[in-house]
Amino acid sequence: MIHPTAIVSPRAEVGAGTFIGPYSVIGDDVRLGAGVRIESHCVIDGRTLIGDETHIYPFVSVGLAPQDLKYGGEPSETRVGRRNQIREFVTIHRGTASGGMLTALGDDCLIMAQAHIAHDCTLGDHVIMANAATLAGHVAVEDGANIGAYSGVHQFCRVGREAYIGGYSVVVKDALPFALTVGNHAKCFGLNTTGMKRRNYPRETIDALRHAFHLLLAARLNTTQALEKIREEIQRVPEVDQLVRFIETSKRGVVK
Repeated sequence: MIHPTAIVSPRAEVGAGTFIGPYSVIGDDVRLGAGVRIESHCVIDGRTLIGDETHIYPFVSVGLAPQDLKYGGEPSETRVGRRNQIREFVTIHRGTASGGMLTALGDDCLIMAQAHIAHDCTLGDHVIMANAATLAGHVAVEDGANIGAYSGVHQFCRVGREAYIGGYSVVVKDALPFALTVGNHAKCFGLNTTGMKRRNYPRETIDALRHAFHLLLAARLNTTQALEKIREEIQRVPEVDQLVRFIETSKRGVVK
C-alpha cells in the first residue's frame, strides 16, 4: 500500500507487502524489501537499501548526504538490514569516499527516537541505541551492543560485542566487549555480569571473563602485562580470546 500523498520515484524498487505512509518521500535509487513499513513524513533517499520487514516510524531520514564538509556528492550507499525498528526522528546518513562509501546496519536492531548514525558507521546485529544516542562518523558497533540514551561515541571508535554504554556517556576510545562503560569521559567498570546472565552464558565463561577484567582493570598491570597474564591463566575460552583480539587490534586505545 502506498498512500496517495506519498511521493515515490518511479525508479524506486518497492517490495511485496510494503506500506508507505502519508507524505513520505522515496528517492530514485531506493530499494525497499518485502514487508517494509514506512510511516508518515519519512524521507528515504540516495543509494539506499532497506531490508525486509524493517519498520520505520514518522519523521525518520535515511540515506541523505552526510554532515561532512569533505563530502563531494560521491555515489555512496546506505544499507539497512532486516527486521529493524527505527523510531521517530532518527537520522542515518550515507557513507563517504574516505570511509568506504557505506553506512550499514545489520539485522534486528532497535534504534530509538532521535538517535543519529553518521556517515560510514557500521552496526552489527541486535544493536540497541537508546533515545538521542549519537555515533560520529566511522564508528563500528559490534553485535549485541547497547548504547545508552544521550551518549556520544567519537569518530573512528569501536564498541565491542555486547558492550553496554551507560546513558549520557562520552566515549572517546574503543569500548571493550562484554563490559560496562559509563561516564564523561567514559570509564570501564568491568564485566557486564547482568547482561551475560540474561544471555544465558555458562558460569565458566562468566568467571573467566570476570578474571580477565580483573587483570585488565584492577591488578596494577599495564595493558601489555595484563594481556600476557590473561593468555597464561585463561585458555580455550572464545569470549576471552575475542576480548584480547579487540584490545590488540585497537587503533585509538581502549577505555579502562
